[in-house]
Amino acid sequence: MPRTADAKPFVKPLWYWVLLVLLVAVIALTAVPAFTQHPHSPGVEDFFPEAIVGRGTLLEFNRLTFVRLVMGGLLCLTLGVAAARQFKMVPGRGQALLEIIADFVRSNVALMLLGNKNGRRFAPLLGTLFLGVLAMNLSGIIPGLNIAASSVVAVPMVFAALTYITFIGAGIKEQGAGHFFASQLFPPGLPKAMYLLITPIEFLSNFIVRPVTLTLRLLCNMVSGHLLLGMTFFGTTSLLLHLQASSTISLLTGAAMIVVTMFEVFVAVLQAYIFTILSAVYIKLSIEAH
Repeated sequence: MPRTADAKPFVKPLWYWVLLVLLVAVIALTAVPAFTQHPHSPGVEDFFPEAIVGRGTLLEFNRLTFVRLVMGGLLCLTLGVAAARQFKMVPGRGQALLEIIADFVRSNVALMLLGNKNGRRFAPLLGTLFLGVLAMNLSGIIPGLNIAASSVVAVPMVFAALTYITFIGAGIKEQGAGHFFASQLFPPGLPKAMYLLITPIEFLSNFIVRPVTLTLRLLCNMVSGHLLLGMTFFGTTSLLLHLQASSTISLLTGAAMIVVTMFEVFVAVLQAYIFTILSAVYIKLSIEAH
């Protein structure tokens, strides 16, 4: 179809050029060390970096703290810019992506599990959990950051604590404190003697195991993902330094590096989804009387 006289040419948005400049700057800053220094071997010490300032204090600032601030700042900046701009009837790519994510969490998690009333009530929280966990997970594949902020226990623990406080608070508000704890600790229809065995198990399951498993599931997946990525990048770099760049082994490890990176993106999204849907399930179990 020929272009009409009043048709406007496509102009790339400002955020595209900002991200492009940042990517080029990161590549330029990391290219020289990558080809002149010995490749970094991944290990447990990656999760315990040296302090930049405030060593040994509560205000200690290290590389992982920097990664959290960067990803948190980028997430807040992205959502702030999106909220400040006027939404269009025909959305651009950025607006369309945000709308897809918001509608996915609202329709396929909040409304599907919690119903219309409670789904609308908790959709903002669930959306915050999904985007927050996703942002912290994706930092592991961003050049210059190279480690998931959620690969240390503090970040998963904060998100798990938010879910923990929410499902207890929602249950108390919905049922009252007495009825809520009774429904969680004393399942109906059992002989009274059985409660001596069942009640401690229910307490551990509902108030200890839930936040612990939320934390450990996310933590272990991100730790293993970082080590897997690190090993493939380390192997490829070592082979390129010691062997010919065109050697078969280096080509295979290079291909594995790309595949593992894509797999890490998939795991980051999947773990954010699992964390969000489990949070919705726990909220559902707390606000519904047994």
